[in-house]
Amino acid sequence: MNTALMLPPSPDRRWTLAKQMGVDRGVVRFWGVDEWWEYDTLLRTRNRFEDHDIPLQVVEDRPPMTKTVLGEEGRDEEIATVKQLLRNMGKVGIETYCWVWTENPVGVLRTSDSIPDRGGSLLTGYDHGLSERADNHPATGITEDELWENLQYFLDEVVPVAEEAGVKMALHPDDPPVSPVRGVPRLATSLEKYERILDLYDSPNHGVTFCQGNFAAMETDVPAAIRRLGDRIHFVHFRDVAGTPESFVETWHDDGPTDMRAAIKAYRDVGFDGPIRPDHVPKMLGEEDREGVHAGYTDMGRLFAIGYIRGLLEQTA
Repeated sequence: MNTALMLPPSPDRRWTLAKQMGVDRGVVRFWGVDEWWEYDTLLRTRNRFEDHDIPLQVVEDRPPMTKTVLGEEGRDEEIATVKQLLRNMGKVGIETYCWVWTENPVGVLRTSDSIPDRGGSLLTGYDHGLSERADNHPATGITEDELWENLQYFLDEVVPVAEEAGVKMALHPDDPPVSPVRGVPRLATSLEKYERILDLYDSPNHGVTFCQGNFAAMETDVPAAIRRLGDRIHFVHFRDVAGTPESFVETWHDDGPTDMRAAIKAYRDVGFDGPIRPDHVPKMLGEEDREGVHAGYTDMGRLFAIGYIRGLLEQTA
């Protein structure tokens, strides 16, 4: 397994911190870059990471896909862009594409980013009852059956391209893993539904971003779920939550209900040797008001998490 960190497409202090932490691999999100899926943009980005000795292994950004998810006119144009992305990733040698399905069109939802925890650190959390007081999303009306049909259409179009390009598609769970959200059904909300999604197109290139926090919120046994999904796991988000799909708090990595050492051992047992990155860390001293800080992605919390992951990897080697 390789420790990885999500980074912007151009060097900044986070790149320097990643090197100082001993991070093995880069994961990129293209904040503020238009049409980043074009060949030249991906090539320059990949080479930038290589030049800084942080091999780029994962693209964790997504072209627009709302029409695709909802089965609306214009979905074939969106799908063509995803195919372009996959082909270009293959050409420049970026191995894994982390994507989402019915996180479109509503998105990732949290109802708090300032839940106090040890030493005054701040955690994020979700309360479904509070979230559902909002107006329904305009996409209300689509059925779960229609979403399954649209997903089958997408996979039939895209997975053969991923196979040809040599790119692993890694589907991230819906976050929060509850359905419906603001009137829109979601599909990737349980281990059983994940297995159904994988069965829609049986290919080693169609796999999973195993986001431990989401699987923990699904109230499943995380190490057991790792063993069930096995070699279909292509990428790992290492985090934990306490609670239920309808009400949870994202914990410190060493202070949640999941046996994190057992999770690492399960990855080893199924032969996973891909990238594992920390996700959704606490805000620590001096980070709560700093401009540009995104809740869950502050620097000191990620520093703590990388050290914790590296310790577990050494302990289970």
